[in-house]
Amino acid sequence: MFYSKFQKTAVVIVMMVAIIAGTKADTQSTSSYKAKFFKLCDLACQELSKETLHQKYKQYYKDSYSVRALAVAYDMTGEEKYLDACKQWSDKMVKLQDGMIPKGAYYINYFRKPGESQGQWFAADSSSIAHGILATAVRCSDKIKKEYYLNSVFSFSDLMIDNYVTESGGITDGLWEKSDKAWWCSSGIFGSLMFSLYYETGEEKYLNVGYGAIDWLNAQDLETTGPLPLSGQGPAMYMYTLEAYSAGLRFISPDTLRYKKVIARIGNSMKWIAKHQNGQGGNNKWDYNTQWGSKGGGLPFHMYIYSQHIPNMHALAKAADMELEYIYSGPLDQSDRGGPGNTLTQLMNFTMMSLAEKLSPGAMYRR
Repeated sequence: MFYSKFQKTAVVIVMMVAIIAGTKADTQSTSSYKAKFFKLCDLACQELSKETLHQKYKQYYKDSYSVRALAVAYDMTGEEKYLDACKQWSDKMVKLQDGMIPKGAYYINYFRKPGESQGQWFAADSSSIAHGILATAVRCSDKIKKEYYLNSVFSFSDLMIDNYVTESGGITDGLWEKSDKAWWCSSGIFGSLMFSLYYETGEEKYLNVGYGAIDWLNAQDLETTGPLPLSGQGPAMYMYTLEAYSAGLRFISPDTLRYKKVIARIGNSMKWIAKHQNGQGGNNKWDYNTQWGSKGGGLPFHMYIYSQHIPNMHALAKAADMELEYIYSGPLDQSDRGGPGNTLTQLMNFTMMSLAEKLSPGAMYRR
């Protein structure tokens, strides 16, 4: 079709206006996400400064997710208040760890306490705590402090590798009365910690344990694997199992069978998530402010990661945005049915992770 010089000029102007408008909209959108993120960060700093030892509903694994996000806030701004909050919390965790039996375990603020040799103790929640301490350690400029935190994570990892990694590669949940077999939750979280430790240290033993966790997870049917299957756990199952995949993806060669299975698992996971995220028009039967439903706030975190690294899946970022916008439209301001009285709800903790990955891609795993 023939265009006059005037028409061509008009088309160019329209295109330029559209680009400028789109850029302005993106800038406004990013500014909105930042405002939400740092508002949550300030709430997290307040929550972490409280004395919560042995208090009901104050399980420390919840804190660990806000700590990891605060570490990214520190990366983004350089503001010491964010790293100081991480250090204060990590100091408490290491001090409590020193009194735990078995040696190297973390106190998860429920069940077995420091000094006790009886009672349940969970590896999955402890692995989350280790993630928070590791995120703090690697951002410390003080070498002595950094080593202090790293040694804590090394001690926990040694305990786990020596006692709770099965021959099949899966990881048991420590001293859990319900099951002493490998479990998807502990395998996902500890597996991701192994990949993160390998990234920070270069030690092959961590990489190999991470691979074992991935292989075990790849072999599981999430619809039926016990003792707590998908039908009961919903968003929580995907939030935790995908930690191993998200942390380990860059260390898995694309020309391997392991990689093909990982991609298949991720693809199936994204299909399930699309059907069960209200923000995407799905039907989420798990209340966002309950124990299991709150983990839905962390699912966009994984979606953002995959949108950066897997071909033809960039639409995932938009879907993740839609879910975050839904969460902000109501659930985030509602009370925490899984732990009443918290300044920072569980949903807020997990949503902070998603916002951190949105605003600073790769920073959560330092990739």
